[in-house]
Amino acid sequence: MKRVLMVCLGNICRSPLAEGILKSKIDTNKILVESAGTGGWHVGELPDQRSIEVAQDHQIDISYQRCRKFTYADFKDYDFIYVMDKSNLADVLSLAQNEQDRQKVQMILNEIYSGQNIDVPDPYYGGDKGFENVFQMLDEACEVISNKLK
Repeated sequence: MKRVLMVCLGNICRSPLAEGILKSKIDTNKILVESAGTGGWHVGELPDQRSIEVAQDHQIDISYQRCRKFTYADFKDYDFIYVMDKSNLADVLSLAQNEQDRQKVQMILNEIYSGQNIDVPDPYYGGDKGFENVFQMLDEACEVISNKLK
């Protein structure tokens, strides 16, 4: 079974959306998709209500997800680690202990814009439209990822 981890800062906005979107595009019996945050402020909490709502608008349920913090063990447990921005990339790579760990990590929008390291903006303070914009970016990237995983 292939294992994919989506990572953002608090694991309440972007990475829960990415997890839900990718799950909607793949066979979850063959591919495990989860999410985590580089910060631990929201551990055990639900995703942001606006993320839940924008996902529901697209017939995706993320209301069962619970936030957790990224740990070094995730390098062992996952084959692919997608981060949402350069700050997440630096935080995750700071825990990598070898080249094998580093090779698992990439910025999610590089799936669309190869090598450009474009950030998925944090929609937390961007109003409701920000969540829809982030959903569209992640949907496009997850489409590419799902095709690669098949």
